[in-house]
Amino acid sequence: MFDDRYDRDVLADMKPRRGPVQRTPVTLARGLVVEHTESEWCGAVVGLREGLVQLEDFRGKVRSFPLNDAFLIDGKPVTLVLPQKQAARRRTASGSFAVAQERAKVAMPSRIFVEGKHDAELVEQVWGDDLRVEGVVVELLQGADNLDDVLRDFGPGPERRAGVLLDHLVAGSKESRIAQAIERGPHGSHVLIVGHPFVDIWAAVKAERVGLSAWPEIPRSIEWKTGICRALGWPGDEPADIAEAWSRIRGRVRSFRDLDPALVGRVEQLIDFVTIGHDAH
Repeated sequence: MFDDRYDRDVLADMKPRRGPVQRTPVTLARGLVVEHTESEWCGAVVGLREGLVQLEDFRGKVRSFPLNDAFLIDGKPVTLVLPQKQAARRRTASGSFAVAQERAKVAMPSRIFVEGKHDAELVEQVWGDDLRVEGVVVELLQGADNLDDVLRDFGPGPERRAGVLLDHLVAGSKESRIAQAIERGPHGSHVLIVGHPFVDIWAAVKAERVGLSAWPEIPRSIEWKTGICRALGWPGDEPADIAEAWSRIRGRVRSFRDLDPALVGRVEQLIDFVTIGHDAH
């Protein structure tokens, strides 16, 4: 038999048995005073580079340590963590900041009227978020010729304004004559009629977005949309062809930057007109 009194560490039974050290996460910040546990180097945080935190002691000497090393603050174990980046505020297609909403805004009594379906779809695509926040509804005229009847039924007033967007609102055009007559009428002070100079809303999309240097001139003998389809090398004789062409053109629009400023400014003007004086939020 051998005496095994010295064959093992007699102090082993005296060592404390501890579980994992619980460390408190602390956000890294310039000026934060910490102690590197292993080296006992104590200093203020002065920088972070390539995963190394830089600590400056009271003498001005700087040392770097891995960020995932163990540190102490006031003798208590901590883990240094990077500050969370603030999420950038999302912008809508119109360029405004997106507003988080828990529920849909109740529609206000004022309205924006546009000539046709394609106009409404483009306005929705770019300004839809803004309109929903404000509670503004866009309605169709189905042609400028219907504007007088639509406004008579709508009944504009001080708290019930009508904003109208017309195509081809240029001097001497049919649209300009309709607008002037309404502005002189009984509802004129509660109606704002604006328009763009283009024959059709398609041309408010910047031509380069569809691979053209400019929208082509279409002879009066050819229906404008059909002529545009032919100029682009697309079918354009059937209603389905026109619908497909518009879908392709509108698909090139990502934001207001893809539209001619002549349209962008007018739509913004209408939104301001129908919402002014209303509590939009």
